[in-house]
Amino acid sequence: MTLQLQPGARVGIVGGGPAGSFAALHLLKLARQQKKPLEVLIFEPRDFRRPGPAGCNRCAGVLSYRLQQGLAQLDLTLPAPVIQAEIQAYAIHLHGNSLRIERPDPSRRIVSVYRGGGPRLLQDGPSASFDDFLLSCAVEQGAIRVAERVKRVTPADRPCIHTRSQAYPVDLLVIATGINSQAPLAPEFGYVPPSSAVMAQDEFLLPEEWPRDRVDAFFEFPPGLIFGAVIPKGRYLNISLLGEGLRLDAVEAFAEEHGLAQMLHPASGSLCGCTPRIATGMARHFFGDRWVTVGDAAVTRLYKDGIGSAYHTARVAMTTAMTMGISRRAFARGYLPYCRAVRKDNRYGQILFRLWKLTMGIAPLIHAWQEAIRLEAALPAPQKVHTRILWGMLTGDEPYRQLFWLSLTPGSLISLFRGLNHC
Repeated sequence: MTLQLQPGARVGIVGGGPAGSFAALHLLKLARQQKKPLEVLIFEPRDFRRPGPAGCNRCAGVLSYRLQQGLAQLDLTLPAPVIQAEIQAYAIHLHGNSLRIERPDPSRRIVSVYRGGGPRLLQDGPSASFDDFLLSCAVEQGAIRVAERVKRVTPADRPCIHTRSQAYPVDLLVIATGINSQAPLAPEFGYVPPSSAVMAQDEFLLPEEWPRDRVDAFFEFPPGLIFGAVIPKGRYLNISLLGEGLRLDAVEAFAEEHGLAQMLHPASGSLCGCTPRIATGMARHFFGDRWVTVGDAAVTRLYKDGIGSAYHTARVAMTTAMTMGISRRAFARGYLPYCRAVRKDNRYGQILFRLWKLTMGIAPLIHAWQEAIRLEAALPAPQKVHTRILWGMLTGDEPYRQLFWLSLTPGSLISLFRGLNHC
């Protein structure tokens, strides 16, 4: 007989960041639709309103249009104070030149947010927190927050969540701890986290002359850099670097090399700083009878739109639980195919980033891209092929597979050929 969530069942969600809050929101919405009351517990000890690492989930904090569509499907609207900046353009810096990429479709909004209360060394009080907003919405819709740290989760007939003060047997366990926290699962669960890469991040006061609506992207320094982004966030500027072997002092070296140090350091110096990990693969053994993992502890899009992936993994996992059951077999049928599709799409992303790295080393190709983007500026959004490709790679706004095949269309190749002829 297939395991099913019965009316009155208890669901324990370990982690109250976006993946955990989205899991609760989806579950509660489905429970209302099916008239099946559930007890939903979210275990989260942190106060996301606190500044610095204590209240922060440590990411660049850019919300894709795809994620904002998801919020609308949950009848959620981002409060104005949570939005730190609306991104209209990216500037790609290569070989001393800047290639500006305007948002190809004005209706596809991209914004920056803070996951916690802002940098550790705040100026003028904390910023509104995106993670706190989501967790508050989940509680308002019926979830119960348990503000305790989970020490361990043990298997039995039902999983049991242990905090310092109490044990909570649950009918369904949802692990949403992310990649930067160790999932407190007993070895019997067999969970193996995804592969990961290291980022280096820091915050500075926003210089007066810095554009408030543009992200600046860099690819050339320090050695091992995959990409670096300089992101406006209200009163501050976030620098996020992804690469191999990066340390926290990589931000300082990056700022010096790209001529940012004189603008940033005299004004404020470093206001925060961390070296978080981001998932680059898919976990193994990440679901079973009465338990499932969501968010980047399971799988996430390569490099971009991690919060969007948290939304969609939570949506698919909770829909599976409510419509197909909570057995290993049910999750294998309803949830695993989605996670495998994300992993497959990431392979196209790897190809795109490798091709872009190759392109960066060939000056005529870079000039051809610049010319192709200039020539398509007046075209309707769907026809801005090269702008869409780069915008999608930098923001996660479209699937990598779609961008890859878009790059091989006759129109794309003809535009590049024309660009080469203008070099």
